[in-house]
Amino acid sequence: MKPPDSENARWFCREVHRHDTQLRSYLRGSFPSVPDVEDLVQESYLRVWKTCTARPIQSAKSFLFAVARHLAIDTLRREIASPVSRLPDDAPLSVLDDSPGVAEVACTREEIALLAQALLDLPPRCREVMLLRQIEGVPQKEIARRLGLSELTVQTHVVNGLHRVEEFMRRRVDGRRVP
Repeated sequence: MKPPDSENARWFCREVHRHDTQLRSYLRGSFPSVPDVEDLVQESYLRVWKTCTARPIQSAKSFLFAVARHLAIDTLRREIASPVSRLPDDAPLSVLDDSPGVAEVACTREEIALLAQALLDLPPRCREVMLLRQIEGVPQKEIARRLGLSELTVQTHVVNGLHRVEEFMRRRVDGRRVP
């Protein structure tokens, strides 16, 4: 999505967002079994915003309420088709999140960026061989055939490339110049 256009943003505040309280009341009154009215309101705003950046909307209020109504009906249909069974209050819940944390994700991204830089610093033929062998997992014999090289030359490029990447990483980490 492109950055917000200030004219669209002013229009959105003036013509759409001013109906916030009325929209929430409408959804709570018309669809009392919808579990999260706040989610519907936010999704409605998002859809109206996307539409207004693509084409003009004649009646913002009517369009907003129609979008919200359709979203509420879709939500209720999903609830009926696939109801989520509620757990009893005394049911044990796992609260451990074993997904990687922010620090781990940031560290991995830094390592990938560093590896990419190390590969870019290799001579072109060596980089080509390294990408095929180490990243894509192409066998040495196939690389030799594709590039018109001997298997020994491919192996030499791999060994030299690994050595150069290792040396690049060592210099960067020892010098604390990690991007």
